[in-house]
Amino acid sequence: MASEAEARISFVLRTVEERGIHFIRLWFVDVLGMLKSLAFPAAELPQAFLEGVGFDGSAIDGFARVQESDMLLKPDPETFQILPWRPETLEARVFCDVLTPEGSAFPGDPRQVLKRQLGRASELGYSFYAGPEIEFFLFASSKRPEPLDAGTYFDLTPLDSGSEFRRRVIAYLEAVGVPVKESHHEVAGSQHEIDLQYADGLATADAITTFRLAVKEVAQESGYYATFMPKPLESTWGSGMHTHFSMFQGSRNAFYDATSDAHLSKVGQAFVAGLLRHAREMTAITNPLVNSYKRLVPGFEAPVSVCWGLRNRSALVRVPGTKPWKEDAARVEYRALDPSTNPYLAFSVILAAGLEGIAEGYELGPEAPDNINEMPRAERKRLGIDSLPGDLNEALDQMEGSALVRKALGDHVFDWYLANKRAEWEGYRSAVSEWELERYLPRY
Repeated sequence: MASEAEARISFVLRTVEERGIHFIRLWFVDVLGMLKSLAFPAAELPQAFLEGVGFDGSAIDGFARVQESDMLLKPDPETFQILPWRPETLEARVFCDVLTPEGSAFPGDPRQVLKRQLGRASELGYSFYAGPEIEFFLFASSKRPEPLDAGTYFDLTPLDSGSEFRRRVIAYLEAVGVPVKESHHEVAGSQHEIDLQYADGLATADAITTFRLAVKEVAQESGYYATFMPKPLESTWGSGMHTHFSMFQGSRNAFYDATSDAHLSKVGQAFVAGLLRHAREMTAITNPLVNSYKRLVPGFEAPVSVCWGLRNRSALVRVPGTKPWKEDAARVEYRALDPSTNPYLAFSVILAAGLEGIAEGYELGPEAPDNINEMPRAERKRLGIDSLPGDLNEALDQMEGSALVRKALGDHVFDWYLANKRAEWEGYRSAVSEWELERYLPRY
């Protein structure tokens, strides 16, 4: 009797033949989360499923040294989808795991990093789910960030020139098996949000990777430029990727407790406590760019303070309460994430922090019921409310000393990521900005 994997491969190969697919694209991401692709004629797919496809890992950021460059891409048949934005060429894509020539999981593959963490959760009896709310800007070009509209939150008027754009993105996403929950214009001019339906952690990370390409494809077709840069415009809101997380034990939501004030179980409370205790250590992963920290400032609905609250959008972790009677709806929202993050690594460290809270029995402190951004510094200090790192350098210092983040990512990814981001910070630190020239050159 054929195994489930063999049956899925058979289905994929039959679909390729019946639909007349011409080319197959093998997708994977580097350590920074940038999508990579290798294409070949569809006739080669059976061999790829059987043996994998070799490539030079030394050419990929964070993968391997030249003397260890041989790698294999092993297609995951569960991720096969026909691409809708090249209908004339009939292309399909398959996400891949990266393996060593011996067939073992390559430790530098972000997808494998997340799989390891999901395996740990599974051993403890949990399945991990995520539902992201992804924000982005739409501009006329990549040269200058000039908004295309003056729309605001939830606008549906001629001000929102992106309505048709979002509709086309959603059509593409649904065509490649990425279900969408909702979409709307965001607070800033030319800013948009599309929310994905929640799914297991690996499928969601794959969906975010697909989403970013779909948005870029539609932008190019429309003569626009879409960016996931967290803060492309000064004095306005940045783009976040607020993500809702939950864990299930079988069909039961492990975060739900109808008797607690927050309808959050002891497991859910310990998970949140883990997120808060390790938040500063994780920030270099969840907010990976120098520019990420231009968003994490008070006044623009981005979290700055390490605390939690019910329906409190100034808190780092929010416990939504719109449907307290519904067990499946019990979840926690982590609000620091931005859309430039590598979702595989971000979900890995978030899950690791939450599981650490559960395993060690972390106690969740009282919620922050007020707007923390309006709270005096002395009051925040009295309440023990810490702040997220103020820049990438501080975040990297916190990450470097974190045993939890190192264990979650593995030595290979941890060390390479740290070195890469240190170099990014040094480049930024030595650059002379327009702000400095305008402020200092005429006066000194």
